[in-house]
Amino acid sequence: MSHLTMALTELHRSEIGLARLLRAVAARHRVEHEIHHVALDLAHWSDDHIEQLSDAGARYGLTLKAPSAAVDLAHTLTDSMQQQLSEALGRRPEPALLLLVDLRHLYRTAAGVAMDWELLAQGTQAMKNTHLLDLAERCHPESLRQMRWANAMVKTLSPQVLAT
Repeated sequence: MSHLTMALTELHRSEIGLARLLRAVAARHRVEHEIHHVALDLAHWSDDHIEQLSDAGARYGLTLKAPSAAVDLAHTLTDSMQQQLSEALGRRPEPALLLLVDLRHLYRTAAGVAMDWELLAQGTQAMKNTHLLDLAERCHPESLRQMRWANAMVKTLSPQVLAT
């Protein structure tokens, strides 16, 4: 496996993880409407990146697939339980702390994905691989926005959560 295909494989794996984490955060914090809806929207961005990486990987002999139906089913069941828990707990202080923990984890995961896109962009630019460079230039800004959103939410919520 070449370094390029290793980078594509890792980026694909990382985007899948980010999409799952965004959906989990949305489910766990359903009563926080902004968190819930924006996290789901950002998960769709990662889904799009996963699809584009799968297409790009095929050019290099890689079979990069979307998460399996079994994993999706398990995630759907987990989402349902997380949503019920979120609604039961409501807006008590403990879920606010859990939200900060989730947002911190989300920020770190999104930062890793953004770095992976940057690595791909730099490598493909050096290789003069315009196809993958174009892909990185399309997807990297969205991954940066995912990271910045998580960071902004931490900055917005942490003062009130930690002061209470």
